[in-house]
Amino acid sequence: MFNVLSVLQSFVLYMPFLYFPEDKSEYIPAAISMAIFGVACVLTFVLIKRVSKKQELKTKEIEERINRERNSKHV
Repeated sequence: MFNVLSVLQSFVLYMPFLYFPEDKSEYIPAAISMAIFGVACVLTFVLIKRVSKKQELKTKEIEERINRERNSKHV
């Protein structure tokens, strides 16, 4: 009977799912694609922040206009 602990230990010890190439130049395409996606993530984050800031300003303007209209009706 297989012991679950021994199966897990052998799986973790041998780690058959990991691949470390002998030729380290195989890391270059992975590093390039990771850098591209990292830059894309940063640019997307900055774009979202800019759009959010513009929407915040528009919302404040609308809120101020509504408050002015309410105040003018009550006076």
